Amino acid sequence: MKTEILLDHITKQLRMPTIATNYRSLAREAEERNLSYEGYLLALLEIEAQTREENQKQRRLKQASFPVVKTLDDYDFSLIPSLNKNRFLTLAKGEFVEKKENIIFLGNSGTGKSHLATGLGIEMIQSGYKVKFITASELVEELLMAKEEHKFNSLEKKWLKFDVIIVDELGYVPFSKIGSELLFQFFSSRYERASVIITTNLEFTEWTDVFGDEKMTAALLDRLTHRSHILLMNGESYRFRQSMKQKDNQ
Repeated sequence: MKTEILLDHITKQLRMPTIATNYRSLAREAEERNLSYEGYLLALLEIEAQTREENQKQRRLKQASFPVVKTLDDYDFSLIPSLNKNRFLTLAKGEFVEKKENIIFLGNSGTGKSHLATGLGIEMIQSGYKVKFITASELVEELLMAKEEHKFNSLEKKWLKFDVIIVDELGYVPFSKIGSELLFQFFSSRYERASVIITTNLEFTEWTDVFGDEKMTAALLDRLTHRSHILLMNGESYRFRQSMKQKDNQ
């Protein structure tokens, strides 16, 4: 009993709650299977490591702030024939993050751009990367507030801690002149330093309508597309076709 009290104390002190919970049952199992001391120790450490890894994934998932969790398995690639599934699944392996490359989903509303961006973000979280999801309008609002409070540099450093930032719905709402300039600065600061995933319903020729300044827009596009994978998703609304498919199955 004294040994168990000491073990409970030490595992708590070392912050090993999974070992504290499982060492008794694993000890009985090790005895039944005639495991060596090393085998028993390995089993304990493995279950602690697995639990910690899963907890870290859950923390990264929560930190990502996805509005809805959608995986790649949930997406029906057959509904968007123009999307190269094999190329996309290659991207899901995460090499683009290591190379500090960007991904731009470009297409009509309802084609599943946000779904795929989220699914890709979840894949990156599973691979150990830090991901953040935010709409373009929310990002601009946060940048404007940081500028007003003289905290822009600290916010910039905070964003650079993320390996991948998903900027959703770029182009749905035009920005003010200051907002456009701050967003330009934000993307420029990540250029060749960390990846962004952008979803937009605008052709590149229409980006000036959102950012206002032609020269700034051209410079922004030059940075974003230089090291980018551009995935075109034109066609009929994915959401509409999914809805009709569900009705047909009822």
